[in-house]
Amino acid sequence: MPARRRLIAAVSLAGIAALAGYAYYANRSVGSAQLVPGAKSTAAAAASAAAVQGPADVETAAVVAEAMADDVTAVGTLRSNESVVLRPEVAGRIAAIRFREGSPVRHGDVLVEFDAAVQQAEVQQARANLALAQANFGRTEDLFTRKFLSQSARDEAASRLEVARANMALAEARLGKMRVRAPFAGIVGIRNVSVGDYVKEGEVLVNLEDIATLKVDFRLPEIYLAQIRPGQKLELASDAVEGRRFAAVVSAIDPLVDEQGRAVVMRATLQNDGLRLRPGMFARVRLILQERANVAVVPEEALVPAPGDVQFVYRVVEGKAQRVEVKTGARRGTRVEIVTGVQAGDLVVTAGQLKLRDGAAVRVVGGGDVPVAPEAGTAKPAS
Repeated sequence: MPARRRLIAAVSLAGIAALAGYAYYANRSVGSAQLVPGAKSTAAAAASAAAVQGPADVETAAVVAEAMADDVTAVGTLRSNESVVLRPEVAGRIAAIRFREGSPVRHGDVLVEFDAAVQQAEVQQARANLALAQANFGRTEDLFTRKFLSQSARDEAASRLEVARANMALAEARLGKMRVRAPFAGIVGIRNVSVGDYVKEGEVLVNLEDIATLKVDFRLPEIYLAQIRPGQKLELASDAVEGRRFAAVVSAIDPLVDEQGRAVVMRATLQNDGLRLRPGMFARVRLILQERANVAVVPEEALVPAPGDVQFVYRVVEGKAQRVEVKTGARRGTRVEIVTGVQAGDLVVTAGQLKLRDGAAVRVVGGGDVPVAPEAGTAKPAS
């Protein structure tokens, strides 16, 4: 009897286990069946969202034709049109200073006077000797005409007159050197002497600069020698005058090529309006070699780089993006020359290229406009 009970208990337990397993697998199958329809719904929703999104929003810009210059840049140094350091030719004591530091002066103005008492006395002496020689020559000439004096006596009187005149000129020249005059109109610098100073010949007094017109000296590699000539235009910029560009003209080209750097030394001149520029300043020079008209130009943000040193743009045609490989030329700031690929009047994408592919539909939202067919189910906006 105990063995029979154990057999019945074992059969019962096996039945319970079988029922539990059936319930587990049934529930799992039901859950899987519920998940599959949900996934299909998600894919459908994504497809529906993509269909609703429609054309990609982009910004565009028109390819324009404009004049562009082929140029070369260099660095240069500004110099005065005329510059001199005034020095006395004779030694002496300074009696007066006739200028104010940093002020303009005219050509011929007296800037520094030396004590000229001795030279003035020499002039008076030479003037008296000249007057006596003239009187003697007059009497000699009168006697010679009346045959009372010989030709030699007349010649000696004439010679003494010429010597007196020469002495007079010499005395006046010595007196003139006691005044230092401005050799040209300009602005005087800071003086190094004072009234009462005794200076030797050749000692520095003050500098004089003509800065109404300036010169800029710069160098270019010898490979540009065939493309440069006097009269070419250039632009000049300086860090001291931000945002301002000055026009200059090439005035001279050194015939000697620097054998150390294989460079050509050039000089240009410019008008220094307002005296904003000063000699010795650093300058950035842009020399225009030639002007080219009707060059196709696009903003640099329209270019999309590709492997292999290739660049392309997306051109918008009838509401679709066309990928076009382009060859670029010169750059001017944010503008890039397009040699081949697009032409003036074409519309190119400047923003939104990352979400485009060749032939993709686009909608212009800024920077330009192209006709796009209205989508189904959308109302045409009122004008």
